[in-house]
Amino acid sequence: MSFADKVLAVNDNLPIRTDLPVHSGKVRSVYWLTEQDSRRLIEEHNYPVPKDTPLAIMLISDRISAFDCIWHGEQGMQGVPGKGAALNAISNHWFGLFKEQGLADSHILDIPHPLVWIVQKARPVMIEAICRQYITGSMWRAYEKGEREFCGIRLEEGLSKDSKLANILITPSTKGVLKGIEGVPEADDVNVSRQDIADNFAAFNFNSADDIALYEKLLTEGFGVISQALAKVEQIFVDTKFEFGYVKDVNGNDKLIYMDEVGTPDSSRIWDAKQYAQSKIVENSKEGFRQLLLNHFPDPDILLNKERMDEREALARDNALPVDVLMDISNTYTQIAEKITGQKIALSENPKEEVIAVLRDKYQLID
Repeated sequence: MSFADKVLAVNDNLPIRTDLPVHSGKVRSVYWLTEQDSRRLIEEHNYPVPKDTPLAIMLISDRISAFDCIWHGEQGMQGVPGKGAALNAISNHWFGLFKEQGLADSHILDIPHPLVWIVQKARPVMIEAICRQYITGSMWRAYEKGEREFCGIRLEEGLSKDSKLANILITPSTKGVLKGIEGVPEADDVNVSRQDIADNFAAFNFNSADDIALYEKLLTEGFGVISQALAKVEQIFVDTKFEFGYVKDVNGNDKLIYMDEVGTPDSSRIWDAKQYAQSKIVENSKEGFRQLLLNHFPDPDILLNKERMDEREALARDNALPVDVLMDISNTYTQIAEKITGQKIALSENPKEEVIAVLRDKYQLID
């Protein structure tokens, strides 16, 4: 069996019983279970949620996105072997550590398979919660051009590329298009200040203004937990994106939780600490793939300039990347996952059939 056969590329066509359309994102697909199946699973597995809580199957793929496009390889490679399992394993590890240290729960109730989460319905906070410990990437590019204020935070003069910041910075941006907020453009992924959020907390889906401080606490403490753990395996947690939402606890009360993925190579930059000490940047995250794409194509502005999206989509559609490029990315993902979790990431022989079997035989979700 080839590596291509071990990739789960299409993840929105499984015969999971649902009354609603499947929501398919860049990497994950969400299958909302029927009311009957949600109630049954809550009772059978004693999930700590109200009995009428909607549940979903969240299935991760091995697709790889960068610069808002999905990329593919030669020889039918429609993704990166082991990527989905590595991302889920890392998130599961951090969610467990957060819970151990009393931070907050996640939306995950069960893990039937390395590619699958059973989750409860959450109401998302409309913020991409970004935390930065080093100045690099888009922040450095803006700083180099003379910008000194980011999300209402003033940076000092004299910073150098990839250097450590004096303090961990929270630089949030919008999650989706928010309308009617003074001073905030109606566009996705727009930087906002804490004052913007405080003045419009309901528009950002916070229950109260007080919950802004709670989200900041969970963000910085979660960042700290991951940063300290990565340091023990000689890795640097450079920056990351968290997402938050509200769910109902078993008594029906709202609680703020971590949702989506946390501390993964897709949502974070992770550097090798030994190499950084020698003034070298070795990426153990998707940023390495992004840099490869910027160097692979003759006009990197296509990938960086949002006004050239049609050209960018054509690049991704019309160019199959070499297999060894995707396998190098596979090694990056699986090796950092194994460092973090201490567990081997096994490549499924036929991931779709494995998922169908477990959801049919153990959860009775497939007819």
